[in-house]
Amino acid sequence: MRSTKLSFFLAGVLLAGCAATSEHESTGQAIDDSVITTKVKAKLVDDFALKGLQIQVETNKGVVQLSGYVTLQTSIAQAVADASSVEGVVSVQNNIQLK
Repeated sequence: MRSTKLSFFLAGVLLAGCAATSEHESTGQAIDDSVITTKVKAKLVDDFALKGLQIQVETNKGVVQLSGYVTLQTSIAQAVADASSVEGVVSVQNNIQLK
């Protein structure tokens, strides 16, 4: 009986250690975010209108943050549209600035 209770306790501790909290994301979330980041970066690189621009991409829980500097307002709109079109993106925070 005692070993059964100990087994349940240890199982609960192990499962809690793998779960996401408000401060930390689970391994699955981190992988999902890195996949989204990679897809958004690929989309920006493949977009002829954005060639050569240095736009940084970060993702947290599906929220993509774009940052960097561009010379045209249309480049900002295009980058946001490209990022928004990627599967898994919850929203896009635009921190791209005009030079």
